[in-house]
Amino acid sequence: QNGTIKVRGKMKSFFLLVCIQCIFFPVQSWIVSISGSVRSITSTITVYPHHHPPSSLLHMALDPQMEGRLEGIRRSYQALTERLGDPDVLKDSNMLKKIMEDRSQSEAVVEAYVEHCRLKEELVDAKELFQSDDADLKEMAREEMKEIENKLDDLEIDIKKMLLPKDKNDERNVLLEIRAGTGGSEASIFCGDLLDVYRKFITTQDGWTCQLVDFSSGDDGGYDKVVLDVKGKSVYSKLKWEAGVHRVQRVPKTESQGRVHTSTATVCVMPECTEIDIQIDAKDIEMSTMRSGGAGGQNVNKVETAVDLFHKPTGIRIKCTQERSQIKNKELAMKMLMSKLYDIENEKREAEERAARGSQIGTGARSEKIRTYNWKDSRVSDHRIQQNFPLSQWQGGEIGPMIDMMIAKDQEEKLKALSEESMV
Repeated sequence: QNGTIKVRGKMKSFFLLVCIQCIFFPVQSWIVSISGSVRSITSTITVYPHHHPPSSLLHMALDPQMEGRLEGIRRSYQALTERLGDPDVLKDSNMLKKIMEDRSQSEAVVEAYVEHCRLKEELVDAKELFQSDDADLKEMAREEMKEIENKLDDLEIDIKKMLLPKDKNDERNVLLEIRAGTGGSEASIFCGDLLDVYRKFITTQDGWTCQLVDFSSGDDGGYDKVVLDVKGKSVYSKLKWEAGVHRVQRVPKTESQGRVHTSTATVCVMPECTEIDIQIDAKDIEMSTMRSGGAGGQNVNKVETAVDLFHKPTGIRIKCTQERSQIKNKELAMKMLMSKLYDIENEKREAEERAARGSQIGTGARSEKIRTYNWKDSRVSDHRIQQNFPLSQWQGGEIGPMIDMMIAKDQEEKLKALSEESMV
């Protein structure tokens, strides 16, 4: 009955407001006020603490299994914190560093879990207050429960993201390779356009640096192939979403009839690796040397500083002429070879993981067409997320929003898989 009285009171206020608006205010303002009043009435008759069915599995509450896992992480974090005060640990700098690193990895999720536990306790108190016979206390409890439940929903999504399996390569530096595909000279020019965009993007990332380590110039400008060595924090976690075939539709500079051509370039993002990750048998490599030629003084023209590496099992061939000494070119060639071999293994692993969870955001393979750049419509279309972006934004190196949407989509799929696993 109390709820009915409130609704009737609101309805009286609503109709009174309508009459006043008709007399004193323009029609447009009247319509806006009606909308606000209707929303007010709707919010008043909403019943708490019962919830509507969640629209997605992502918004389901943490299940007991997940809470047990979080409690285990909290205990481990507490044990590591106590060890920081151990005199034996303080004497050993290596052990101290290791404990601090392990502790920092779980600090954020522990803080979120502690906050989650606090909010749950507050929700219990609010529900008890909601049972009061006092109408004012009941209304106050209703609003408090709504606020706490919204906070819990957001916090549980954040916690689930923290618990998602992480890509072991996300923190690595990368070799970013861009190759001209179909389209002749226009493909080479587009390859150069991609290089310019990535360089602009890299300058916007705090602490990132890039160095040109290998290139082959196109006949009419641009590049047939270009390789960047990109270093910084979490480079692979962002640039890995650029891997694949990029297609451009525009009138080439070399086109005299004004016809639109379609050309492609392939981007390969290879995480940096070491001999621990990839072991190469010396018998599988054929190496030859040659003179580098070009600029660089008499040394590169008279001494065989360039290196040509051929990996027999895969047929991968790498030529390095960038450095002025044979030793440095050999080191660079081996680095590129290891990254390519590691990337092949990494691609197979990711394909298996995506297939296992039925990924809808693409294969991640270098043969996959990921974007189309349409000059006529000034539009960039990302086919994996079915989204369009302004071409001018891309040309300015502002690819962050595209990458962020890919990361969000990937997290959504992983969260869904995590929720489904918990239901089994």
